[in-house]
Amino acid sequence: MSDNRLDSLFTPWKIGSCEIKNRIVLTSMGGTDLFGWMEKNHFDKAGARFIMEVAKNNVGLVLPGCQPVWNPMFGQWLHKNRKMYKDLAAWMPAFHSTGAKLFVQLTAGFGRSFPVSPMMEMLYNTPVIRTLSKPVMNLDKITAAPSPRPNRWSDRLPSREITRKEILDIVTSFAESSYLLKEAGVDGVEVHAVHEGYLLDQFTLPYLNDRSDEYGGSFENRYRFAVEIVKAIKAKCGDDFPVSLRYSVRSMTKGLRQGALPGEDFKEAGRDMAESEKAAKYLQDAGYDMLNCDNGTYDAWYWAHPPIYMPENCNLADVEHIKAFVDIPVVAAGRLDPYVAADEIKAGRLDAAGFARPFLADQAWVTKLKEGREDEIRPCILCHNGCFNMCHYEGVPNEQDLFDSLNMARCAVNAETMQWKKHYIKRTDKPKSVAIIGGGIGGMEAARVLALRGHRPVIYEKSDRLGGTFIPASAESYKGKLRQLLAWYIHQMEVLKVTVKLNTEVKDVGSLKEDVVLAATGAKAKKLPVKGFDRTIEACDYLNGTQVKERVVVIGGGLTGCEIAYELALQGHSVEIVEMKDDLVAQKGVCLANSSYLREWFAWKKVPVHLKARVEEIGDDFVAFRTPDGKVTRIGCDSVISSVGYEPSPIAGVPKARLIGDCLGVGNLRSVIWRAYEVAMKV
Repeated sequence: MSDNRLDSLFTPWKIGSCEIKNRIVLTSMGGTDLFGWMEKNHFDKAGARFIMEVAKNNVGLVLPGCQPVWNPMFGQWLHKNRKMYKDLAAWMPAFHSTGAKLFVQLTAGFGRSFPVSPMMEMLYNTPVIRTLSKPVMNLDKITAAPSPRPNRWSDRLPSREITRKEILDIVTSFAESSYLLKEAGVDGVEVHAVHEGYLLDQFTLPYLNDRSDEYGGSFENRYRFAVEIVKAIKAKCGDDFPVSLRYSVRSMTKGLRQGALPGEDFKEAGRDMAESEKAAKYLQDAGYDMLNCDNGTYDAWYWAHPPIYMPENCNLADVEHIKAFVDIPVVAAGRLDPYVAADEIKAGRLDAAGFARPFLADQAWVTKLKEGREDEIRPCILCHNGCFNMCHYEGVPNEQDLFDSLNMARCAVNAETMQWKKHYIKRTDKPKSVAIIGGGIGGMEAARVLALRGHRPVIYEKSDRLGGTFIPASAESYKGKLRQLLAWYIHQMEVLKVTVKLNTEVKDVGSLKEDVVLAATGAKAKKLPVKGFDRTIEACDYLNGTQVKERVVVIGGGLTGCEIAYELALQGHSVEIVEMKDDLVAQKGVCLANSSYLREWFAWKKVPVHLKARVEEIGDDFVAFRTPDGKVTRIGCDSVISSVGYEPSPIAGVPKARLIGDCLGVGNLRSVIWRAYEVAMKV
């Protein structure tokens, strides 16, 4: 049975004349597009499948991924390809049979926020290649901004000033594309965005717009682009065709590449609350029928894409504040708790609740919530490893595999999402008994898939509980979502009746009686050839409960080391970080939203960070390190935690093809889960 506290989430509401059956909104994510993402526009069957799965599972309003009106790849205008609108029209009756409503989000583009890769830097800075590549990727046009500015990701690809003609062409395409969507049966559109520091938002923000024409200077001029778009859509489609606006209430930005953290006292460089109170009413009066709200810019990306360090409901108070200044519905998004959202809707302080990444982890989570089956919900852990792993650190623009750039909206904890052709459950016609050595996340994922396929998995775990290294990985106070994922896996083992043998260490693979053996034995901690290294506390040992004293040095400023230092600082310890690279979290696969939060938090709280520092010696009460200039520095401490990485720890006798997770190659949760799924598919 569902919790009555949630009842207000499942009441109807209206956007203009469009009635929505309930208050749950799937907000847009790049990669869930109906007309393709970073490819030639077409009706995208993978995006349509995702949208349909969500619609079937009790979501009221569904917004696919943002659709550029001018495609960054191949330079197509969205309104030019009429066939895809016909394909969409043929699909819409099936969508509407779910009872959900569909708004398609249209975007003017990224401007200076366009994620630049090393390849793009090369294209832009090699004149001949830059010219030849324009028909495929015109970087000069894609990155054009209100005024010349550095790109968010790279100093080697600056943004030029967008022309008035280019602005008018974009406005025209918004209107034409909206009309074709209306004709195809779509219920409304959302304009993307006076939000998150995208192109339209850049026009509104004084630190990014110093134009002297009618699109710069005064308040009215800075918001003119967004106003012209809604007026053009209404003129083309009629006043009764709903137009939502993706809107950031506050920019929470100190300047170029400088965000402001929760609780920080700072001078706003972008939109402050006073301007937002005025802007929300101004945009409503221009014709917008809904505000779909959060906070932030790409310079303060952790507000729009909250990592696990951000507080729950981080944008809610600001969104509720702005509701008092408008008469149109207001939606809040950003690490939102559905129970809190339900309370706020019931109290009249909010109209609807927006969620995005939880749908990547589990497309049916709303149905499960509604039916009182919360223990069956596979949780999003806010890692960004699969959906938005756009990574940036000192000297490196967006370091991301091409697969990830072109295929966003995958999910680290759900190998099937948007990969249904590659990852799917196929029942076996030859059931086998399968021994799995190791009961961590990789071992449990393999067991889950094997059981669903009809095999008989048996987990051998040498400790007294399931979870492996994910137990310490989820130990910090702020990692409740990770603990929920661990609980979900353990529950799946119970539901699927997987045989689990705890306190059973396998030393000889040949002693096992099962037909097939898989190994998920994880990794072991590296050790530095440094005098006194045996005095350190290994990261997992600390997370498993080994006590530390007041002053702590963390050796290793990767993600694990930084998260430990963050936890120690939250607890009131005096902590310092020693890292041999030139930046913290200088590793592939960690989203800028996550890494920038940690870097900026340490700077705000004045946590000493020693970069380019090679540890020389560890004493009873000090750590000594050498910097590139040859200088040796000693810092005093009471405890030292080592977080210098891991190396695979496979078990002899198991073929490489049947190794799962870190015992094959050290990665992250995504690599562990996806690999486990794929190995289990092949049995």
